[in-house]
Amino acid sequence: MLWLLLLQVLASCLWLGHTEVVKSFETSCPQFFFRETPPNEALEPENPAWICQRYKNQYYFATLYDRKMRIPVYSAYIYQPGSGKRPKTWFVEPQLIGPSFPKTMEKEWTLINRYNVSSEKLSQSQAILHDYKNLTGLNRGHLNPNGHHDDYSSRMATFTLTNIVPQDEKLNGGAWNNYEQQTMIRRTQGCKTTYVIVGAVPGNNYIAKGRVNKPSHLWSAACCVVDNNYTKAWAVIAENDKNQVQLLTLGELEDALTELYGRGQVSLFDSDCPRE
Repeated sequence: MLWLLLLQVLASCLWLGHTEVVKSFETSCPQFFFRETPPNEALEPENPAWICQRYKNQYYFATLYDRKMRIPVYSAYIYQPGSGKRPKTWFVEPQLIGPSFPKTMEKEWTLINRYNVSSEKLSQSQAILHDYKNLTGLNRGHLNPNGHHDDYSSRMATFTLTNIVPQDEKLNGGAWNNYEQQTMIRRTQGCKTTYVIVGAVPGNNYIAKGRVNKPSHLWSAACCVVDNNYTKAWAVIAENDKNQVQLLTLGELEDALTELYGRGQVSLFDSDCPRE
């Protein structure tokens, strides 16, 4: 009996060690997706990591991460905008290094000094702050923006490099920012809950000596629940070298992404979210 108990304890510890980088969103953090339905496999890269983004032992959003390109494929969250102080601390994802590391996002300094992780080992699994230094015409672009969250902890959680891509600085501070801060407010009028997925299409260019991909496009899709009988949706896409955002229907964005990714028909939300 004692041996059986020890086995059960060991099994539970192993499971806890995998609660950050998970096997699927459906079983681990489905609450960030409309009808608990993540995008289909057409967006999955060669070497994916499913991350339930955890800060201070609470999940705040979900990210599908491309380990090879060292950028997120998409981040999914619930839109709850609020004003507040913009965090300045940046985090990385320990469990991309291995399941024995902490389940919650940490500072690079903490992993290097407290957990004896070398910078080289850390950089093998993901982008690090050094990759984003000395950029020209680009900056760190959030997929899940901190301004779409209404308390400090949820805004802090967005400052992980697994939620960041090299984004054209004019787009990030211009048309994309206008969409995030103005269009979203108008479009979500009357919404009880708005589910958002923001993604990046890998491009042909890289930063940090080929380590981190610069996306060719950024895109965002929203599914808004007004009441039990009415749901509405909208989407945008932007080329990552132009300060322009194109407003689309959800169906139009899915068709555009189907062509851009070339891995089959893309589906971002459950079928009850309108495509027209």
